[in-house]
Amino acid sequence: MEGGAYGAGKAGGAFDPQTFVRQPHTVLRMVSWVFSIVVFGCIINEGYINASTEAEEHCIFNRNSSACAYGVTVGVLAFLTCLLYLAVDVYFPQISSVKDRKKTVISDIAVSGLWAFFWFVGFCFLANQWQVSNPNDNPMNEGADAARAAIAFSFFSIFTWAGQAVLAYQRYRLGSDSALFSQDYMDPSQDQGPPYPPYASNEDLDPSAGYQQPPSDAYDAGSQGYQTQDY
Repeated sequence: MEGGAYGAGKAGGAFDPQTFVRQPHTVLRMVSWVFSIVVFGCIINEGYINASTEAEEHCIFNRNSSACAYGVTVGVLAFLTCLLYLAVDVYFPQISSVKDRKKTVISDIAVSGLWAFFWFVGFCFLANQWQVSNPNDNPMNEGADAARAAIAFSFFSIFTWAGQAVLAYQRYRLGSDSALFSQDYMDPSQDQGPPYPPYASNEDLDPSAGYQQPPSDAYDAGSQGYQTQDY
């Protein structure tokens, strides 16, 4: 436990950029962000070629426009998703409700797992279409390095997104197993009630426990004093 629910500090703490960028899930998001740029950047820049006898460009992956479209679409959407969840990670410690934190972590697990699947499909699709491509369609072997890079980084992205899903699941288990926070926990700074109960005197607690005048009989023996005796 790092002082708060689901692996984050209590709400209201100061944001530390150095600590943030060193966290494993932040590192994986940034790596996934870079990989997505490489994939869609390679396809957009060098994924479409045309022969000298043709005016229209075609996809380098077996002339299959769906392959290029899938790679670009997945890459761009993964790029945006990384930015979104990086912003969520920055805001996450400010979430005071444990229920909201739980929903955020569950969505992280689902989204990361889904993107790992999308990248797996993309890797298989691009690798297959590149393998069956006709060499005569690209005799100069133009864009071959970019195509291989797109395939390779699609493969690497499977593991970066799967790693994000694993880390998010660990955060979920960390929050679920903790007995320090209930589902109704709210940050103390949000509580408007009095911090301490009002002072109560003994008379307020039990009026009968106050001072009482002792009975007059208790002084009878002392008031008589010393008495002489006759012999």
